[in-house]
Formats: sequence, C-alpha cells, structure tokens
Amino acid sequence: MPSQFFGLNIAYTGLLASNAAMNTTANNIANVQTDGYSRQRVVQQASQAIRVFQTYGCAGAGVDTLAIERVRDEFYDTKYWNNNANAGEYDIKQYYMKQFEAYFDDDGKSTGFKTIFDKMMIGGIQEWKKDPSSTNAKKQFIGTVGQLTEYFNGLAGNLQKMQADMNQEIKLKVEEINSLAGEIATLNKQINVVELSGTKANELRDRRSLLLDQLSLIVDVEVKEFPIMDLNQPDRETGANRFIVKIAGGQILVDGSEYNGLECVARTSYEKVNQSDIDGLYDVYWEDGQKFNLYNPSMGGNLQGLVQMRDGNNGEYFNGKVEEIGGIEPADSPDGKYHDTVTISVTQGYLQDLNFSNLSDQGGIITLGNRDYYYDSWTAQYSYDDNGNKVCSYTFTLSDSSKNPSRLTNDRVGKNASVGTGLKYQGVPYYMNQMNTWIRTFAQKFNDTLKEGYNAYDNLGCNLLTGNMAAKDGQFNLVDEYRYDTFTYEDYKDKVAQLMAGGMTEEEAKKAAALKVSDHDDSYYRVTAMNFSVSVAVEEDPDLLSHRYVKGDGAEQDDLLDDLKSIATDKDKMSFRGGTASEFLQCILGDVALNASRAYTFQRNFSDISEIINTQRMSISGVDEDEEAVNLVKYQHAYGLSSKMIQVLTEVYDRLILETGV
Repeated sequence: MPSQFFGLNIAYTGLLASNAAMNTTANNIANVQTDGYSRQRVVQQASQAIRVFQTYGCAGAGVDTLAIERVRDEFYDTKYWNNNANAGEYDIKQYYMKQFEAYFDDDGKSTGFKTIFDKMMIGGIQEWKKDPSSTNAKKQFIGTVGQLTEYFNGLAGNLQKMQADMNQEIKLKVEEINSLAGEIATLNKQINVVELSGTKANELRDRRSLLLDQLSLIVDVEVKEFPIMDLNQPDRETGANRFIVKIAGGQILVDGSEYNGLECVARTSYEKVNQSDIDGLYDVYWEDGQKFNLYNPSMGGNLQGLVQMRDGNNGEYFNGKVEEIGGIEPADSPDGKYHDTVTISVTQGYLQDLNFSNLSDQGGIITLGNRDYYYDSWTAQYSYDDNGNKVCSYTFTLSDSSKNPSRLTNDRVGKNASVGTGLKYQGVPYYMNQMNTWIRTFAQKFNDTLKEGYNAYDNLGCNLLTGNMAAKDGQFNLVDEYRYDTFTYEDYKDKVAQLMAGGMTEEEAKKAAALKVSDHDDSYYRVTAMNFSVSVAVEEDPDLLSHRYVKGDGAEQDDLLDDLKSIATDKDKMSFRGGTASEFLQCILGDVALNASRAYTFQRNFSDISEIINTQRMSISGVDEDEEAVNLVKYQHAYGLSSKMIQVLTEVYDRLILETGV
C-alpha cells in the first residue's frame, strides 16, 4: 500500500501542474499582440494509479505534466495558404490594371485617343478642305497627324515602363522567395534540434508558419511534414520531423534543412519573345540550372499576377506544324556559316496577317517538338491552294552552331512548333499588339488613299505615315512589293504560269511565285506604336500631300479628302475588331475595364475569404485576453488548493511524527 507520505507527493504534482499552467497563461498574455503567435496550453494527464490490493483497487498518484503545446489547426492553415495565393495574384492585377485605365483614359480635352483622332480626322481635314491647295492648311493638318503619332509613342513608352516595373518586381519576388526559403530551412533544423530532446519548439513553429503565410502570398504553397524514424528501430520515432515546402504546383523549394534557391537571368537581345518586349526580361532558373516554369498555371500568388501582366498575350502566340527542314550553305549565307532552316505552316488568322504579328525581329528561341533552337530571322510566305484559298507559312533561319550545338534533323517534321507561350491573359504584350495592329492597318489605308491622288506638283501622292528606324537615322519607305494584303489569287496564278513557261516545274513555280516578306523587309510589320511617325519629307514639304484624284482638276478640288475622312467611320474602308477606325479606344477600354473590374472583384472576394479563414484560425489559435484572465484565476485557485493540501498534510505529519510515540 502507499506510504504515509503518498498524499504529499500528490499535492506536489498538483502544485507543479498549476505552476506550469500559470506560467503558460502569462506567456499567452505577454504575446497577445505578437504576429503569428499561437495560444499555448499545458497538456496534463492523471499519473498512473498505484494498486493497493485493497477493496477500492487503485489509489490515484496525482497528475503528470506532459507537454506545453501550441493550439493550432493545420486544416485552416492550408485553407488560408491556398486562398492567399489567389488573393496575391489579383492584388497585383488590380494594381496594374488601374495604371492601364489611367493610360488609356480620354478626358475629352487633349490627352486621349478619341480627342486626338477626332481633332485629326474631323477638325483637321475639315480645316484643310476649306483651302485644299494651301500649304499652311496642309502643315496644320500634318501637325494634328503628328499629335496622333506622339500619342501612340507616349502610350507605348508608358506600357514598356510598366513592363519594366513588372520585370523588376518579379526579380524582387524571387529574391523574397529565396530569403523566406532560407529562413524556413534554418528553422527546420532548429526545430528538430529542440524536439529531439522531447520538448515542443512552439515559438519556432509559429515563426515558420508566419513565414509560410508570407510565402503563400507570393506563390502557391504546399506543405508536408512527417516523422523521421530510427533506422535501427523502424517503429521508433526519433522526435525529429522532415518538413517539405513545395511551390508552383509541386516543385520542392525546401526539404528539411536544405533549400533550392531561384535566380533571375535576363534575356539577351536575341532571346526576345515579342517584338514589343523590352530588353532584359527575366527568366527564372533553379540554382541547379533547371528552368523554373513561369507560365505554370498552378503558380499562383503575386508571381503569377506579375508574369501574366508582363507576358500576357491573350493566347495569341506563334504556333504551327513543322512542314519542311532545309539549310543555307556557307556560300549563300551572309556570315559565311551554315544555317538550318525550318518551314512551319500556320492556320490561325492572326498569324496569316502580318499586321497582327508580334514576332521578334531580333531573333529568338523556337521550340520544335520538345527541343529549343535559336533563330536569327524569319520570312513569311504567302501562296494559294488550287481552290483559291490563301496559304501562309513561315521559314525560320536558325542560328549557327555557336548557339545551336545540335543540328536540325528530319524527325522534327510533323511536330508542333511554337515561339513563346500562349498565356491566356491580356497583359502588356496584348495591348501593345492591339496598338500595333491598329496603327499598321490605319497607316496602310491612309497611305493608300494618299497615293491614289495627285499633289500640288501634279505628281502622285506619297506616304504620310511611316515608322522611324531604330538602328540608323531614317524612316521606312513601306514599299508595295511586300504588300501581302494586295497579293491576289490571280496575281499568283499569272506568276506561276510565267515561271512554268520559263521552264520550271509546277512545284518549283508554285514555290517561287509565293510572296515572301521577311522580318527585315521594308513592310508595315516594321511600324509599331514605339516608332510610329510622320514622314520627314512631307513635314519638310507639305505640298507633297495629295488632295485630288484627277491630275487635271483644279487646285481647289478636295474629293480625295472626303475619302480620307471616311476612313475613320466607314468599316468598308477600315475595320478594327468589327468596328470602325475611330472605335479603337472603345475596344481597348472595353478590354481594360473588363479586366480591371474582374481583378477588383476577385481581389475583394479573396481578401474577404482570407479574412474569414483567418478569423476561424484565430478563434482556435489566437489569444483571448478575457479567456486567459479566467484561466489565470482558475490556475491560481488550483495552485492555492495544492498549497493548502501540502499545509494540511504537513500538520498531519507533524502530529504523526512529533506527538505520536511510546
């Protein structure tokens, strides 16, 4: 049976348990304002009872204090991290879409497209019509045209600045991921060192969870933790745990005390994806050299929002099927080196019209099957099939062996080919391409009308709208021999017949008769929102502008001006996305408004959900001052009663020992 001092030991364990509970309560109260802190509680268990071999069986032996644990529900953590990734993505989109709205806004005074375009196409032409032969009237009209070109130049510059900001922010987010990953890996090691001794590293675990909260805002996070078993005794847990953090759809970032860092590598000038991209856009790689897929749909977080805003092309990217493999011998090559060539057939409408093209004119990377190759240049080829349907293909001239160590082989024929990735979001490349498309189409229609008439010198008119060359001081002439839009089936058939009459086979003649436009030819493809400009020759001599169709008509004839004016409102003259030329801004603002509204709505919804989940999480793990006050009183009473019990037993032992005797 238990000794006479058994009760004293029971009271002593109660005293220890109450003291531990009061200390834990004090720690909770002290950290009530600490970010990421989880409420802690003392885990108690009745001590193993002692068999006394009496009728009442066993005697209670007091209480054991097993551990001090944090109160945390991992289910809510996981829900919070998943939702946080969505909130982070749309927070970025909302921020940048506000800038898009500001840039495309038309205040009705002097800064917006509609105001400037109407000033040119309505006010400018109307003033010119009052005195068609006046040099001053022509000069004033050219001034309004210059305002339109400057508007697009400025707008394109602003969008490129936005792209540069997004690009820099991607680098900052990657560095933040590395910083968080390194700290999590360090915490994993510290937690295992502490918990191998049998105690819980509550504060360290709280710090790790707080870092994961921050990480989930940047990128999608998945966490796994499982115990490390003793190799000599597979059924025994060592007390340590293996903690793994995966990001972007299952890619391991942290594994225990090790982490795989990320680094940003700027693209070179010959690695551009889009014609309108700025130089030095970042690709991201793991430290071991493997490429980190920025276009992973499972990426989530700020990083996904930034990538979609920086590179979003609405899914309109170059893609087709490899049709033919060829080569250029050193004797025929400009650099005296051998170059592989690959011809790719395309079917999408936006690839068959170079006005819609956003392919880089500085070289890039083309994917053939599952292999990447560098290319130096490309040529679009237009022909017709036997039914009179236009056929379009592109021939890429690949870089030499210094960039492409492996030769192109015939097993690539029939495989899919692509440049870049179809990112189904309307980011900077999309809006830049929309502007380029409108500018090229409008410039073609406007210049074509001017070239049909006669000027003050009784000569045919010339181009007014063109683009400035980037490499040298000059402007594009935009010659008609590269006008694929005027290349008809009849022209093609006549050319094939002529070549066959000259001794070519039908197959050879069809290939030779195709219209070819390369990325370096003087075509409208070269005109972009960045280089859009007024012809310097016409600025210097406004009388080069034509204003009448018939050479012998009087100087006051203005019939051509009426046709110029109608380009703005007549869809038969020019159509953009099913509307007229003047409705360009409505189309773009419709896109911007829809995306901005969507970003705002989703950002607000996911933020509200985050707040709800966090409230549920804090209801479990948060510190409630009132609850802790009640606990403090409860544990104080328990401590006092344990002390009273010891006092009573002391008196009993005093009587038993000192006053009982022979």
